[in-house]
Amino acid sequence: MAVGGFDNPNNGDPNKDYPGAITFYVLVTCIIAAMGGLIFGYDIGISGGVTSMAPFLQKFFPSVYRKEALDESTNQYCKFDSVKLTMFTSSLYLAALVASFVASWVTKKLGRKISMFIGGLVFLAGAIINAAAQNIAMLIIGRILLGIGVGFANQAVPLYLSEMAPYKLRGSLNVVFQLCITIGILIANVVNYLTSKMEGGYGWRVSLGGAAVPALFIVVSSLFLPNTPNSMLEKNQPEKARAMLKRIRGVSDKEIEAEFKDILAASEASKAVKHPWRNIKNRQYRPQLIMSILIPFFQQFTGINVIMFYAPQLFKTIGFGDDASLLSALITGGINVLATIVSIYGTDKWGRRFLFLEGGIQMFIFQVLVTVFIGWKFGVSGDVTDLPKWYAGLVVFFICVYVAAFAWSWGPLGWLVPSEIFPLEIRSAAQSITVSVNMFFTFIVAQLFLTMLCHMKFGLFIFFAFFVLLMTLFVYFFLPETKNIPIEEMTCVWKSHWFWRRFIPEDRPQI
Repeated sequence: MAVGGFDNPNNGDPNKDYPGAITFYVLVTCIIAAMGGLIFGYDIGISGGVTSMAPFLQKFFPSVYRKEALDESTNQYCKFDSVKLTMFTSSLYLAALVASFVASWVTKKLGRKISMFIGGLVFLAGAIINAAAQNIAMLIIGRILLGIGVGFANQAVPLYLSEMAPYKLRGSLNVVFQLCITIGILIANVVNYLTSKMEGGYGWRVSLGGAAVPALFIVVSSLFLPNTPNSMLEKNQPEKARAMLKRIRGVSDKEIEAEFKDILAASEASKAVKHPWRNIKNRQYRPQLIMSILIPFFQQFTGINVIMFYAPQLFKTIGFGDDASLLSALITGGINVLATIVSIYGTDKWGRRFLFLEGGIQMFIFQVLVTVFIGWKFGVSGDVTDLPKWYAGLVVFFICVYVAAFAWSWGPLGWLVPSEIFPLEIRSAAQSITVSVNMFFTFIVAQLFLTMLCHMKFGLFIFFAFFVLLMTLFVYFFLPETKNIPIEEMTCVWKSHWFWRRFIPEDRPQI
């Protein structure tokens, strides 16, 4: 058996080698579409910074403010433990979960770009309501609208990128979506750092309202994006689909014939499936269904959103001042962006499995180190009288190395791999499952993290390290390599896998 149980990691059907390279047109459209990740990233980064601003806490969460700023008897680990505060952060992800199911139908019936447009428009409305919020109810309503926008964008963008990109560069172009998420996080950290210094206590309104900028960009740009050839075929537009495929591949009619026939065959198979939600439970789709559930589950249980949601509070907890905690979050945001660029370079060169495995090992090691160092200084009481600068710097360094590992592995690949493994007939439904599972466990982690931090103390990092170890073993044994394989030829990776081959019928036609 080959390492990881995959016999032929580099090739799909050896007879399938579609001509065409990256054209300027497809590069521009993919980059513009990938910017849908900006709204998700901006929200992840903005939430933690806003919830550490004193004027925001005083207005909406006075009990948390009193506990954080005035009550010196409170355990350091428990200063931010508030159900209302975590509901403000996590309500978005519950809304995104529900919205992803509606987005699945819209994406399949109306096209990927329509889903992006709806997502941007609803997100824009949520940003305006949050910026103008006068009470918790307005905050939560705004967050729910933001969540609906995120659900639509995260449903459509990865599919759009996977279908537009040449198969040999599909990984790199899809990772641009994750790069935009990280850029959104970094921009949010910069905005929080600047608005926290504003006089008059309204900086939090600027931070929350800033989400309208990427939302407006998505609304406008989606009007000019073309539909993918796959989407055009789903809407019975074969001639438009052929013309679009020719344009994005930059080759002649004759040269696109093989790829067009395969996409057309996949489309016909898709139309024959009247109930994709029912069919996805069929045995032949079991490998893809399991991956669509476990990959986003594991992505959230790396613990990354603990860092990104609550970095300012986390750094406050380990003894940093207000400015220092926001600045440290800014540093981790910058590392996140730079490390994602490594994935853009490596995902189609080194393969998905290599990055998954290397990133998992690196995350595990540095989560254990963070646990040891925080436990050493803070113990279970959370009290510390003297926090040396070298210690604080070392903890930030450990967290940065951990963030870098996530940013070139589970961050981008957690979105890329699910979007490229599904056959067209179940692709939209399966992507909806990926998004909803991702959002559900993002909600769970966001809702429970501060309470878990209060009760588990520094042991919380060991909790996430256990899952990192588990997911790394899962990838080693059960995830086949998908690089350099045409998206409509992906069945071959399951047929060649030591475990999954038992689920794929021998007579299943290879599209």
